[in-house]
Amino acid sequence: MSDEIDQLDARLLLLLMDEPRLGVLECSRRLGVARGTIQARMDRLEQRGLLKGFPPDLDLAAMGYGLTAFAVLEIAQGKRAEVAERLAAIDEVCEVHATTGEGDLLVRMVATSNADLQRVIDKVVDVRWVSRTSTSIALSTPIAPRVRPLLERVAGSARARSVP
Repeated sequence: MSDEIDQLDARLLLLLMDEPRLGVLECSRRLGVARGTIQARMDRLEQRGLLKGFPPDLDLAAMGYGLTAFAVLEIAQGKRAEVAERLAAIDEVCEVHATTGEGDLLVRMVATSNADLQRVIDKVVDVRWVSRTSTSIALSTPIAPRVRPLLERVAGSARARSVP
């Protein structure tokens, strides 16, 4: 089974990104293909781990977490899994990436204020095996996390264009 998606997969995923509450029948109507085809495609995309569900797109600032920060963590060698497990226990830690370069982990966290961010950073620093941190506050998000351009390229959308 190929890891690539085809044009119909991409068009289906774009439709579901725009309107995640659409049913299989409505998707089939809008895409002009049989209901069974859409159901089979969705099942296959889920089995491959590409389609992971339909969570709502939440605005953290509207929930009171208007401050986003990124921390680069240097940790004890060989302790990535243990540190990640402890970071997962901190509610304000939204994601953690293992990285190359200066640090070992890149952590995205949220807070309600600067004082709250200090509290969150203190919790991160207190994690066993974290030896050093460097934190930056995000001032804005000019490009939010996205996959649309990749899907549009595959779907052959007129909106897909390469950026020099």
